[in-house]
Amino acid sequence: MDKLKAVLSGTDGPNENGNILQAANEASTLGWGTRVKGFIICFVIGVTCSVLGVCMLFIPKVGILLFIIFYTFGNICSLCSTMFLMGPVKQLKRMCDKTRALATTIMLTCLVLTLCAAFWWVNFGLALLFCILQVLAFAWYGLSYIPFIRDAILKIITMCVK
Repeated sequence: MDKLKAVLSGTDGPNENGNILQAANEASTLGWGTRVKGFIICFVIGVTCSVLGVCMLFIPKVGILLFIIFYTFGNICSLCSTMFLMGPVKQLKRMCDKTRALATTIMLTCLVLTLCAAFWWVNFGLALLFCILQVLAFAWYGLSYIPFIRDAILKIITMCVK
């Protein structure tokens, strides 16, 4: 309410003493209910686009292209949905943590490479490979938020390989 009063009275100017991250964090202060609603809406859009993309695979000729577009957009929406819960600055800091920096880099690279393979290189086989890598990278990234789960999975895999 204080922010609204300051804006309406004209006293809310640019924050010259703070940095850009502080200004972005202050601008993104939403109530908890609004954050949860934003998360749910963005996540549902993401899941819907991903499922719709899989359904588009069965359309002749343009199905693969539509799958790639919808699936990648769905993953981006699902990733952005968590920014509503944490806030964008905290989410970006957590994405760049040393425990998940590699997973974040691979995930974002696969998102970009999927779109490049579909539109720029026009190689749908390569685009489907990058979609599969998107799934694996997104899963590995998501598991990075659960303490010690990735170590346990790696131990299980090494035990199964022996």
